[in-house]
Amino acid sequence: MVYNISGRVVMSKLREIFRKRGPIRKVGVVGMGYAGIPSAALFADKFDFVWGLQQDPRSSRYKIEMLNKGQSPLKGEEPGLAELIQKVRTEGKFECTSDFSKIREVDAVTVAIQTPFKDSAILEPDIGALEEGLRQIGRNLRRGMLVVLESTITPGTTKGMAAGILHDESGLAPGKDFALAHAPEKAMAGRLIQTIQEHDRIVGGINRESTERAVELYEPVLTTGKIIAMDSNAAEVTKVAGDMFRDLQIVAANQLALYCEAMRVNVYDVSAGINNLKCEETTRAALYPGAGGHCSTKDAYHPERGSMPAEPKPDNPLDTGSLYVLARRINDFMPAHMYNLTASGLSRLGKRVEYSRIALLGWDSINNPDDTMSTPAAQYYNMLTKKGAKVTIHDPYVSGYNGVKISKNLVDCLKGASAVAILTGHSQYQALKPRKIKKLTGLQHPVIVDGKNVIDPDAFINEGFVYLGIGRGDKNHHDISN
Repeated sequence: MVYNISGRVVMSKLREIFRKRGPIRKVGVVGMGYAGIPSAALFADKFDFVWGLQQDPRSSRYKIEMLNKGQSPLKGEEPGLAELIQKVRTEGKFECTSDFSKIREVDAVTVAIQTPFKDSAILEPDIGALEEGLRQIGRNLRRGMLVVLESTITPGTTKGMAAGILHDESGLAPGKDFALAHAPEKAMAGRLIQTIQEHDRIVGGINRESTERAVELYEPVLTTGKIIAMDSNAAEVTKVAGDMFRDLQIVAANQLALYCEAMRVNVYDVSAGINNLKCEETTRAALYPGAGGHCSTKDAYHPERGSMPAEPKPDNPLDTGSLYVLARRINDFMPAHMYNLTASGLSRLGKRVEYSRIALLGWDSINNPDDTMSTPAAQYYNMLTKKGAKVTIHDPYVSGYNGVKISKNLVDCLKGASAVAILTGHSQYQALKPRKIKKLTGLQHPVIVDGKNVIDPDAFINEGFVYLGIGRGDKNHHDISN
């Protein structure tokens, strides 16, 4: 609201448009992926109707067909998701389509389109698909609608690029004719429904009216979570900063693990000790190290780009560079460390990577769901194959990846392997039996490299394996059992 010169309350143009339009009843969700699908199902459970909107290339047509049959196209374990999709389809409250003109029917539309790297060497996000999605929305945008970006974006994008595209395509003014906000997605693969409902939700509009309308959209889907309202720029920074702080925790664990290996110390004992050292001023929480798998690998670079046009420039010590970028580079090194451990294990047996058959277990980025974004397995695989190793790959959830053959048959994958490398902590790998694995390899002393601390080192060492694990300096130099 605004006040005129006499002190009378005068309703803003956008708020008056909302009053005439009424509450949010129909929603559109652009992007049927790990964020879009659970969000669409939850919105459909709370509002009158939801259109799921998916571009229709051959590679994603199956999503539309499966969702309209009441089935989830997402692989892996997602408690409650399949049942919720079936429920809202049966009730006639959800439908998936590639027809973006359906946006004209809705009161609010969210955009959950991935922004991956263009090139890992360039370290810039590819926003081409996001831009096209915004153009599609802009062509069908109507006065009084709400548009919310959920994608991870560089700070300033909502008020800048997004607002510009929507205005150019629709002729409508953001913040005056329609609401525009950023509400970064909170979906976590493996527990998508739970995290969206139970985690607090950041909601930031380009003005107060946009924020209020976005709160109206997200509040009904929360159970224990609460809304944290702010400006869209602050919301964009909050999203990437949260991932950056987690990156710092991860790099602290990974760097500590490398030190512990050199000093022949068990990093997990150290972590337990750190977590026990609590005091009033500090809550200590040491994360565990690993081969990789942090899905937000690009987020450390967003503030760098976002602050470039700022005046005055950020005040930093000279020649230090970004702490967050340094952390990301160390974390990006962990698949290479897995390679080094593999080569070390083979060397103890007089073998070389070049002539070895290696079984790679786990192509997923995280445990149990089918989520391959920024998978550490790709870097590890490329290093091995470049050296001439023959690599077989197993993952219970992933069928293929950019032409890389991935099997669901663990027995075939392990046959004849000189080394077995675990890169994902799938529950199936936690149940691996050393005697059975050794029999499948056909070797007296196979190598096993544990990148996720999912197996018992002593059980494999006693069976004759050469064991190496990230941070397991207490075990990596063991005598080879006969």
